[in-house]
Amino acid sequence: MKSIVCKEPNQFIMTNEKAPSINEDQALIRIKRIGICGTDLHAYRGNQPFFQYPRVLGHELSGVIEQIADNPKGLKVGDQVSIVPYLSCGTCIACRNGKANCCTSINVLGVHVDGGMRELLAVPINQLIETNDLSFDHAAIIEPLAIGAHAVRRAEITPGEKILVIGAGPIGLGVMAFAKEQGAHVIAMDVNDERLAFCKSWAKVDDIVHALHEPLENLSKQTSGDFPTTVFDATGNVHSMTQAFNYVAHGGKLIYVGLVKGPIQFDDPEFHKREMTLMGSRNATMEDFDYVLSVLKKGQIPLNQYITHRSSFDELINVFEDWLLPESKVIKAMVEV
Repeated sequence: MKSIVCKEPNQFIMTNEKAPSINEDQALIRIKRIGICGTDLHAYRGNQPFFQYPRVLGHELSGVIEQIADNPKGLKVGDQVSIVPYLSCGTCIACRNGKANCCTSINVLGVHVDGGMRELLAVPINQLIETNDLSFDHAAIIEPLAIGAHAVRRAEITPGEKILVIGAGPIGLGVMAFAKEQGAHVIAMDVNDERLAFCKSWAKVDDIVHALHEPLENLSKQTSGDFPTTVFDATGNVHSMTQAFNYVAHGGKLIYVGLVKGPIQFDDPEFHKREMTLMGSRNATMEDFDYVLSVLKKGQIPLNQYITHRSSFDELINVFEDWLLPESKVIKAMVEV
């Protein structure tokens, strides 16, 4: 089978390998779609934490079961599936408390262990979700949307609450969409006018703020001087994540959804005078995947507009560099295997 390996930063190679064997707790999946996300881009550029080379990238995955034993989920050969890429130990304190998404020894496909940029992948059966009612595209997108849904659930926002989402990339857009599902008044912030327009048309946000054009003043106007009670930063940008402290209402919450490699500093008096809650949101749980699946089955999120670029598996190495360029205007790229 063919695999694409990130041998070192800025270098992909195509390899031919033996198809993986499976045990009774695993299924053999023929990969059909691979979504490309910020983690893949950062890993390719050498800026991804928790990462070692060489590595097969790819964790936004859908495919078809080629081999599987009898199992409690009732999955069978020929079923279409989405893959939950977070492999947890099941015994650490996080897992015991229902937080397998931040397991102390978590292995994320495509990050800590080899992922799905290959034709066949062995996956634990308990990491599979049957998606026969969805397209391959939509099944692969469950994972990034689940990250946004998890952040929204973690924040415990309320209907009518004015919230701010900084960063209009795929994860930020997911946060916006699911915050709207929860009835929030959503304000989107980004540095790109076209992305902000997309937030209005796709995520149906209520207001937009350009991050470089007097954001404090505009946020104050849009919230009658109160500022948002919940702020999500999905940029993975140190400057943005630092500035986000200034946008939170007194008594409010700041949730970091994006991840940056390195320290973040903030002004303690500003943090304390607001009695601010600072939270991290990592990955997603099976509960989040199930929730996103239920929303997608209802057709409530227009995913066809979300996917802006495509490639075949064989052409991926040739086009990947182009997807890194701002002028390519990638929102979500999808690889067809």
